[in-house]
Amino acid sequence: MLAQKLDLIADALAQGTGATIAVRVLDTGMRKGLRIWFNDLDEKHGPVAELKPHGLKSHHINLGFGTFSARVLEQISNASPEDVQLARSLVRSVARSAEIDISGQSTDKWLVRDGGFRIEARYRHDQNLPHEDEAISETCREVIIPLMAAMAELIGYDVVEDPAASEIPEVEGGLSRATVSRRERNPRNRLLCLRIHGAYCGCCGLDPKSRYGDAGSIIEVHHLEPISMLERPRPYDPETDLIPLCPNCHRAVHTRRPWPLTLEELVECMETGHA
Repeated sequence: MLAQKLDLIADALAQGTGATIAVRVLDTGMRKGLRIWFNDLDEKHGPVAELKPHGLKSHHINLGFGTFSARVLEQISNASPEDVQLARSLVRSVARSAEIDISGQSTDKWLVRDGGFRIEARYRHDQNLPHEDEAISETCREVIIPLMAAMAELIGYDVVEDPAASEIPEVEGGLSRATVSRRERNPRNRLLCLRIHGAYCGCCGLDPKSRYGDAGSIIEVHHLEPISMLERPRPYDPETDLIPLCPNCHRAVHTRRPWPLTLEELVECMETGHA
């Protein structure tokens, strides 16, 4: 039953957004849906997403803001260009599989200007009926999670840092170690990276989910072009600058300092080792 899966859905949302999420069932007979919001803001003080069945094969998703969201909207207006870019990339990833309208704005240049901002999407299912639990879970994974992650990035839900766990040099391309670490450890960056490149290692091809099942959520993200090799900082593009790596390959590329191995060099090492 869907009600029994709410904790799993909330956990998946939390992992993707980096924030605590509240979920409740919208139940009108057979036409079940969900209402989702950030737990610390409640339904009136921040973004709220609703998922409802639409027709025979689709879900309609509506994301808007509660009546008393002025403070959150002010926070969003102060989001950095990098945060805005990541949020747009997350929403753009939804547009690859769903019909989407962003208050009449383009997927590349949209902005949250006021409380009337809306994102509406329609996601079609080929296998399951929209009232079935599996269909609802799929829509959450493909649409709700990236949309709420985009809002989390704009609001500024921070990432808990663990500098001791990082193999990154102290300064890379004019960026502090903390900044680079935040990018690689940001759950929204990880979410976008895996949505674009797939949840398997970009070097050895390991698919942890296939090998380890439920214990396979171990893929990490890595800067494809080492920032340490840049002479000066450049605009950061999470779609092209990150690639998924398994923990072994990620650790292996950082065995060379201060500049990590390129993926091509690591592949060559692997081929030499098997020779």
